[in-house]
Amino acid sequence: MLSLRLAIEDPLDEGTELVLRHRGTGVERDVVLGRPGGGPGSGAREATLAVSLAPLQLSAGRWDAYLRRGTARTRLRSIDPGFSLDHLDTYALCKRTLAYRSYRTRNGFLALKIDDAEPVAEVRSVWFREGRFEVMGLLAFTGLEDDDARHEAKLALRRRQSAATVAARATVQGVRFHAAVSLVDVIAADPDASGTWEPSLEVEGVPTPLRLGSRLDDVDGKRRRLHYPATKVDGVPIRPCYTADDELRIEVGG
Repeated sequence: MLSLRLAIEDPLDEGTELVLRHRGTGVERDVVLGRPGGGPGSGAREATLAVSLAPLQLSAGRWDAYLRRGTARTRLRSIDPGFSLDHLDTYALCKRTLAYRSYRTRNGFLALKIDDAEPVAEVRSVWFREGRFEVMGLLAFTGLEDDDARHEAKLALRRRQSAATVAARATVQGVRFHAAVSLVDVIAADPDASGTWEPSLEVEGVPTPLRLGSRLDDVDGKRRRLHYPATKVDGVPIRPCYTADDELRIEVGG
């Protein structure tokens, strides 16, 4: 559901449409709004809308939002900063093939970002402690219940260039996970080469390993915006970082 609260100069007449336009292809989807309910206003009129997106069959990509009255079309502006994460965990619990997010563009307009979705380990915290790399977060889009049930799990770090692997047991309770791996073991597994290690989480009841990443919040481009402090183990610098697709990596060496 896309929920909107609009401040408008003129009331929305019956037959007014919400139009979503795919930025890449120009494909459009529209829905008739009818007569939305609005509270008593002073000054600007208000309208509160709730639009079901599933029947529109929106594909992955970015969709810009417009209001259309007859032949006139107006692009929807937004003053919502886009940092509300209310009900995010509930949203992430459902098994999904598409993930929806609304946001405000740089020019101040409303848009939707839709991504292909698959089960992932959504990272909430990362830190180094006592010679270990530790990570905790939420299993998203797996369909597992958010209960007290424990699931067998392990965290694996793999270096693609050499096929070196380090694994450690992880704790998964319901959909919450915590995992830690010794950085000494990581260096020892491939002592002669610097490189990037890819973490994944293998969880009982989930058919494929889960990639670790951070995509459900409102911070795009974490590789540029989020920088973790590095640590040194036996003189070797190690730091977590993100890829251009917001997947977590561990960089070892210079």
